[in-house]
Amino acid sequence: MTFNQRILANTAILLLLATPLLAQSDSSSLFIRLLNRFTKDHHPPERPRFLAYPTLGYSPETSFELGIASSLLFHAKNDYQQNRLSEVTAFGFITLRSQYGLWLENAIYTHRDRWLLLGKMRFQRFPLFYYGIGPEAPELNPVVVDGNYTLIRQRVLRQVKGYWFAGLQGDVQHLGRVDFGGNQPSRPRPEGADGSTNIGIGPSFVYDSRPNMLNTRTGWFAELSWLHYTQVLGSEFAFDAFSVDFRRYHQLNAQSVLAWQLSGNAVQGNAPFNMLSLLGNEMLMRGYYTGRFRDRHYYAAQAEYRWLPFPFSKRLGGAAFFSAGAVSPSIEMLTTRQVRLAGGAGLRYLIFPKKDIFVRLDAGFTREGVSFYIFTGEAF
Repeated sequence: MTFNQRILANTAILLLLATPLLAQSDSSSLFIRLLNRFTKDHHPPERPRFLAYPTLGYSPETSFELGIASSLLFHAKNDYQQNRLSEVTAFGFITLRSQYGLWLENAIYTHRDRWLLLGKMRFQRFPLFYYGIGPEAPELNPVVVDGNYTLIRQRVLRQVKGYWFAGLQGDVQHLGRVDFGGNQPSRPRPEGADGSTNIGIGPSFVYDSRPNMLNTRTGWFAELSWLHYTQVLGSEFAFDAFSVDFRRYHQLNAQSVLAWQLSGNAVQGNAPFNMLSLLGNEMLMRGYYTGRFRDRHYYAAQAEYRWLPFPFSKRLGGAAFFSAGAVSPSIEMLTTRQVRLAGGAGLRYLIFPKKDIFVRLDAGFTREGVSFYIFTGEAF
């Protein structure tokens, strides 16, 4: 579950955006002093920086949501000249409908990039919409699937040469205590509707020349990975998942960046519905609910133009983006009629000038409506 379709945005970040205006009216207030201390980033660039703030959200599935978000940003051995920026983030939330969750993510570079640790964890009880499987899944009356969801995925990659990394990755996903739409679901029950535990392992190859993962202005990122889920490891389903991801960043001038991405996922074997390829999330195909379309194959592309910041401002910037993607049961059955389009625009606020890190507020538009996103760092 992501931040999309939240009607009330992160009030703490909105207050940060308003800090310069508020400071003009009462620079002596304790509240303003605290906000200024948080946003002005007096720390030297080599020092770690910790960001924590409350969140407030709303969605039809959750009602009101309260949470705490945090990020730890640092360079190995506090050496920002030789080592790239690493990030560890955490987000915990609870809703008025007694739903809750904890998200953890890490992108850690060791000294001189000898090792790269990429991973994420999800522990949550949160409803998700299931629209069905296939490129023509109808929008109306989706099934609400409730249950306990756990995801643990970690890549441990060793530098091979220069920007090339290779290593192993492991993935554990569990969906339990499932309520699949009550007694009369509006969709046929798919494989894995009662929940399952699946464990996979496989190789991962990464090329990464980005100096700053949260706000990349130049460089390449590419990943090729394969996960093999097998009963030998304790997986309830046996299948394979392949993924490719290519990203390129062009710095057009001191403030403008053009970025593009190509992505693909393919699943072979007997996979449960929750582990098929999903179209839509806060990073790619913004505007579509996560899993609005799902099938064995998923391919997408996006481009984004960023002003970081605007020429007339020191901290406020913006972005415009466009994406196209499709799902299909096989690559042979993929047609242009199945392609979905999404686009949108957003604001950026330079929260840590010395680390060149922005907070983004995006609105993604599709033919089915609009969704909103607030995160630290760019979508890709």
